[in-house]
Amino acid sequence: MSRTITTARGDVIAYDHHLAAHPRGADVATVFIAGAGPFRAVDPLTTETGERLARAGIDALVFDRTGRGESVAASGDPLLDLDRELEVIRAVVDVADAPAVLCGHSSGATLALAAASAGVPVAGVVTWEAPLHGFTGGATAWAAEFTRLLDAGERERALEQYMVDMPAEWLESVRQSPEFPMTVAQTPTLRADAASLAWADSAPLPELLGGIRAPVLALAGTETFPGMVDAAEEIAAAAPDGRADRVAGADHAWEPAAMAERLATFAREAVRVRA
Repeated sequence: MSRTITTARGDVIAYDHHLAAHPRGADVATVFIAGAGPFRAVDPLTTETGERLARAGIDALVFDRTGRGESVAASGDPLLDLDRELEVIRAVVDVADAPAVLCGHSSGATLALAAASAGVPVAGVVTWEAPLHGFTGGATAWAAEFTRLLDAGERERALEQYMVDMPAEWLESVRQSPEFPMTVAQTPTLRADAASLAWADSAPLPELLGGIRAPVLALAGTETFPGMVDAAEEIAAAAPDGRADRVAGADHAWEPAAMAERLATFAREAVRVRA
């Protein structure tokens, strides 16, 4: 059943709380952070992963990012920037009512790292295929052009800029989809994604991640795009307590059974380390 929380800004965030079947509740929770575009209604793989985690004894929270799905931004406050998204992540972690592991997919991975670096209390961080260094001219310049177009009200061109270095067939598939108008309308929700990727490109990763004391697990699929494994290894090397691994998955998506098993193992280890 969908639940909601309201942030201090007045954003109403919708989420599913997949509760572990345990009389005392779970000792740890996993909070999933979507990347560019997805929300619960169009992301069955994350929902299935959360359900599997709950069956394994670990709470899982899957939420719609601000301005997507059932999550509604506060009226009169349209700028969905990085600070605002980090406030939402903190609010969802508070709802977990247990030590929380953040699990971010794609640009959600850099959001998770930015949240942990900003002091959001976490037991651990899992990144899935963070797209580091995959931007022509660098992420900072790429994000600046995206933001310029977005601020000019050119949402379709901003979306094209956001996807400029992705496989060409992805943009064509989006254009041919009947949901294309909705995708264009939700382009402002990508501001935080672009900012988090620019943040990850703004300084050497050891400097950016050096304050994260929780364990970090950087994952890539067994069938993935060039650079994703290197990015995972770079994150693992930069974090004070980092490691990299591969999990069954292809085309930038994980296989839910394999991912739930790996997350459950990591979450339990993270709680033991925290204790």
